Amino acid sequence: MKQHYPGEPKSSYIAPWEETPEWEREAAAAVCGQIRDFIEVSGGHATKLSRDQKGRFVATCWIAQIHKHFENPKPGYVADWDDLPEWQRETDADIFEAVERSV
Repeated sequence: MKQHYPGEPKSSYIAPWEETPEWEREAAAAVCGQIRDFIEVSGGHATKLSRDQKGRFVATCWIAQIHKHFENPKPGYVADWDDLPEWQRETDADIFEAVERSV
């Protein structure tokens, strides 16, 4: 995130794992699992996706988690890919690629 965020990110964006709210840790773990499963069920071929496609996958998984944890989330929390700021799209692609490297 720090690599892509313009300026200094909010402290909640970069909080240590132990200080991250429980719902957010659960959501992050679920998204990580979805990425791993996606890579595995594709026989490893998900690595051929473009960075944009990888980021979109992460964003969609995250939106589903937001809906799971919040009855009426703020519109910005469930924004479509094209409506996300560039730093968020790049961060989402980085997340996919970090999980990809760990598989």
